[in-house]
Amino acid sequence: MSIIQTITPTTHDLGDFKVRRVLPARERTMVGPFIFVDQFGPAQLDIGKAMDVRPHPHINLSTVTWLFEGAIDHRDSLGTFSTIRPGQVNLMTAGKGIVHSERSPQAERDAGARMYGMQTWLALPDGQEEIDPAFEAVADIPLVEDGCAKAHIIMGTLWGKTAATTTHAETIYAEIVLAAGGAIPIDAEADERAVMVVGGTAELDGVVLEPYKLTVLAPGAPMQLTSLEGGRVMLLGGEAFTTKRHAWWNFVSSSRDRINQAKDDWREGRFPKVPGDSEEFIPIPGAPKTVSHS
Repeated sequence: MSIIQTITPTTHDLGDFKVRRVLPARERTMVGPFIFVDQFGPAQLDIGKAMDVRPHPHINLSTVTWLFEGAIDHRDSLGTFSTIRPGQVNLMTAGKGIVHSERSPQAERDAGARMYGMQTWLALPDGQEEIDPAFEAVADIPLVEDGCAKAHIIMGTLWGKTAATTTHAETIYAEIVLAAGGAIPIDAEADERAVMVVGGTAELDGVVLEPYKLTVLAPGAPMQLTSLEGGRVMLLGGEAFTTKRHAWWNFVSSSRDRINQAKDDWREGRFPKVPGDSEEFIPIPGAPKTVSHS
């Protein structure tokens, strides 16, 4: 079997749009370095409504934001301001600690914000969890095209092309768009890999993939992704981690003690502020929606 596991997302209905979370799940915590995978939208918000994610902290991970539609203003405690748009990947490496906010730009609020994209976290590998925080926005994304199929390579090396985006562990991440009748081979080199249909329809070696479910693929097996009607599919994965990672709220670490320290640091205001967005913050939750079960 080329498919070894299928994970159904937990769907959070936020009223104006839905967020579907497939990792971490009870049956699986990670695929390669990916320890958190959210898909949101598509949605068109009413005029005046917007996304407002107040300042909040992260440790020992990198966040990767990739949009299909819309725009998001990112600010962080390094002093970064970046407007994320489709075709540009935003990589924020928390390392020993960072705080950021994500909000709809004013133009999106005035027009009715569009919400459609991916938010993922990558665990940092052993020996690099406490590196200095960093941020990069990469707009020069390699594109592979062949007739009715095209793929944006967000991270790593796929189909003979390599993204400029920094990787701390071996990582593959791509958005594949198939027109009706389109097909593309799925590279087999990664230790762990998975696909997720986020629009339209797609089949893997003739097996219909259910929308928004994470389909984990057998390592080393060459496969063909096809679509009869057209579809959008995310491919993600990379090297398998040999040491366990824990997730609690916005914190990821190989050490539960480190996560507990981060909780205390956030409660006591020891994380840095976000320039230009320092008036609000998200308090520590009693029971977070993001938690690993191992």
